[in-house]
Amino acid sequence: MRFSYLTLAASPGPESDWQAIQDQLELARLAEQLGFDGVWLTEHYFTGESVYNDALTFAAAVAMQTSKLRIGFAVVQLPFHHPVRLATQLALLDNLSNGRIDVGVGKGTVFNEYEFVGHGLRSDDSRARAAEAQTILERCFAGEPFSFKGDYYDLSVPALRPKPVQISGPPIWRSVISPPSFSDAGRQGLPILTARLPVSRIRERWDLYREGMDAGGIGAEKQSALLQQSGIWRNLYVAESDAQAEDELADALRNARRHMIHIRQELNPDDFVVDPAVLSPWVDPSADEESAITDAVQSGSICGGPKRVKGQIEELRDAGVGHVVLQTTFGDMAHAQTVSAMERFGTGVLPAFAAA
Repeated sequence: MRFSYLTLAASPGPESDWQAIQDQLELARLAEQLGFDGVWLTEHYFTGESVYNDALTFAAAVAMQTSKLRIGFAVVQLPFHHPVRLATQLALLDNLSNGRIDVGVGKGTVFNEYEFVGHGLRSDDSRARAAEAQTILERCFAGEPFSFKGDYYDLSVPALRPKPVQISGPPIWRSVISPPSFSDAGRQGLPILTARLPVSRIRERWDLYREGMDAGGIGAEKQSALLQQSGIWRNLYVAESDAQAEDELADALRNARRHMIHIRQELNPDDFVVDPAVLSPWVDPSADEESAITDAVQSGSICGGPKRVKGQIEELRDAGVGHVVLQTTFGDMAHAQTVSAMERFGTGVLPAFAAA
């Protein structure tokens, strides 16, 4: 199995930003030492939820301080970026990292209207804008001159320079949640990142992904590689005992959720309305807090002492998962706690699955 970590790297206030950024670089070096396969960086603005904000710039620093760790984006919010400039930045990162870049793409999350407003945008057209940007990004990575005319971009583009190290450019990954998105990504032959699906629904969604690959004419060898490559996101917290891990993770998640709900209510425009149908208990401000936290710990987390954590990993493996993306930072949890949990996982759990 493969294990990556995801950094949703919070900073409690502006005065803590510098140290929080240094802490994230330390975690990248630690993850490589412990045998993690990769790191996934997040892109959020203004709130301290992703302290480095600009994941592309931060990725360059990670590339300079590591040599084996793959560096992915979960995700690049495409509406913020001109796709040709984004392609050149990613091509440069691929050279700086010697071919270690993975590019998760998306339109932004349902609650992040405040981010678009901060950039002079609104999220109403984000899905269509992101779709055009992804097409242009793929055409850039093909390495040939091309022209494109859409609703948002009208371009004539020379061949991309610098040439990426990876053949056909850094792999583009799809962030998927709804059943149709699994099928669509399968038809496109793209690796996928999915959120905290309960184990009971993993086989169903993986079957949709396979059916999409079949419909898209994806061969058996590539299908096998994509299934091993594609990742499912889980919170990770390993402590000395199961009870300690549950209590400490719940406290951290509670603080993180309160901040998330508060900042969206404070910064989102007055005319911004979210469809309740797309809200999970985690992001729904009307949901009972303790129920949301309990659900996040029980169905969205790998949490406990090393023995129980091994069992939870085995359960995912038996459901067909070959790659787990582990969020290791939560709200204002102390950096020392994060380091301790990662070290417990890296020394007490990860070696048991290294050859699996």
